[in-house]
This record gives sequence, structure tokens and C-alpha cells, in this order.
Amino acid sequence: MSGPRSILISRTDSIGDVMLTLPLTGMLKARWPKVRIVFLGRDYTVPVLRCCVHVDEVVSLDHLERLGPAAAVDQLRSMNVDTAIHVFPHRLVARWCKAARIPQRIGTSHRWWHWYTCNERVAFSRRKSDLHEAQLNVKLLAPLGFTTLPELDALANASGFVPPVMDTPVVDTPQDQRRVVIMHPLSKGSAVEWGLDHFTQLIHALDPARYRVVVTGTAAEAQRYARDLPLHLPHVVDLGGRSSLDELIAVIGKSFALIAASTGPLHIAAACGIRAIGLYAPIRPIHPGRWAPIGKDAHALVASPAINCTDPVAHIRAITVEQVLRALELPA
Repeated sequence: MSGPRSILISRTDSIGDVMLTLPLTGMLKARWPKVRIVFLGRDYTVPVLRCCVHVDEVVSLDHLERLGPAAAVDQLRSMNVDTAIHVFPHRLVARWCKAARIPQRIGTSHRWWHWYTCNERVAFSRRKSDLHEAQLNVKLLAPLGFTTLPELDALANASGFVPPVMDTPVVDTPQDQRRVVIMHPLSKGSAVEWGLDHFTQLIHALDPARYRVVVTGTAAEAQRYARDLPLHLPHVVDLGGRSSLDELIAVIGKSFALIAASTGPLHIAAACGIRAIGLYAPIRPIHPGRWAPIGKDAHALVASPAINCTDPVAHIRAITVEQVLRALELPA
């Protein structure tokens, strides 16, 4: 088949979800190098999308909503897109794409509104699947002739993610040969957290002569963790609420490792190729088989030995500081 000329990929949820959707862009470009890829995300994911070399244009759902329905449809129509892929089902976006008369509109068959807004529907269940989220996203390419699910290493290599080049004095001190380890202790409720007490123990366990610790989070999260973490130590730098997302991505890209639960920064770290150490509970639907970071130095930790419990908090809190230290000390 000659292939589409312009494809809209719609993924309008969180940063981590967007990161695990980026491999689709590389797969599409590998098959059709001249295809134009437009990615529909959110205002807060735009900096992430601009780091993807395969994305030719970024559109924000927030911007379209501010325009209003009629103008949103007009803008989508003006893009001359011939295929729309609804990776994250969004009823308004699906309606707008149909109203814009995008010829091929692909979505999951498990959303009832796709039965009247999409003309290509793929039947699969995310919740019941043993596949990784990045592989599940590939299933939506079936109407375009993609019938084989790639391995996770191949998907990681297809993301096309390149962090911005910025002056980041936190990690760019020439005389400092210590390894920079980012700790992202909180998750705004998007993931089960390891606990500030564990991160405190980990900070104390790291040799200040070998490691520098950078703590990251939003301004609101920084207010929370400032009461508990030993931010006063000379080898600790607090960046919480003090950097834009572009700056955070730049810092991540120049660091040695990042430690976090299943959050956007963890998946950014994995895509940057640094050591991404994720903390997980082996319980559906949040288990690492579904949500582990993918990358050349990505690691998903679960409690070892395993615990007999159905509480995800108990599982993640059972991960020991020693496990994280061993992951940090693995050969680079």
C-alpha cells in the first residue's frame, strides 16, 4: 500500500502514557519516511512531544477546547490529515475528527462512541491483557497493515526521543565527577509511592563522595517532601517547583539515574537512555509487565522476596533500599 500522507495521533492523557505512545511515531516513519505526523496532546505534554524527532506538528487539546467546537473542527480539517488514530479514547476528539471528515478514523471497539465516530475499530482489552502498554498501542496500527507486535527493545528504539540541550549547572560542574541521581518521590496520585521515609534512607545511604542527589517534583509536591527529606545535606539539590518541564527533561538527560514510581519522569529517563529505576507492585493493572519503563538501561523493581498480599502499597513499600542500591551499582 502507498500509505497515508498525514497521520494524527491522539493521546491526551498523562506524560507517561504519551511517552509509551511515541514508539508508534517511529514505526510509522520507518515504514513511510515522508509521512507527516501530527500529535494531539495536552498543554503540559507539549514539551515532551517537541523532543520527539518523528513528530512534525504538535496540537493541544486544551487549545482546541479554548477555540470552541466549530473552530476546533475547522482547525482539524485545515490540517489535511487523512488518518486519525485515537490511542486514548476521547469522545470530543472523536466527534471532531469525524466532523472534520478525516477519511480514516481508527479507535478501539471498546468505546461505544467509536461505533459512530470511527470507521476502523480494533477489538482488544487493555485491562485484561498481559502485554505492555507500548505494545497495546501498536494494536491500533492494525488497520494500517502492522500485524506483528515488536519486542520492547525495538519499541524503545523507535521513540525518537531527544532531550533538549540546555545549560544545567546542577549536572554540568566540570570538576564534579560524582554520579547525579534524580529522586522523584511523589506522583500526584498517579502511582503508588514508595514513601518519603524510604527516600530519606536512600539519600543517607548514598556516599556523598560518589553521588549527587537531585530531588524533583512540582511546587506542591516540594512543600510536602520538604518536611521529611534531608534536603539540607551538602550533596542534595532540591529542584522541586524550580524548573520548567523542558529544564527537567534536560537535567534528566544529563544525569546518571532516576528513581521513581511509575511516573512520567521515569519514562522520560528511560527514553533518554539513562538508568531508570522504577518501583512497582506485581498486581494488576499496575504491574511492571504493563507499565515498566522501556529503554537500554531501564529496570523495574518489585519486592524480593515476594510478599503474599493484595495491597499494592504494601508491595511497593516492601522494596528495600538495598535493592535500589544494587540497581544503582549495576555495570553501566
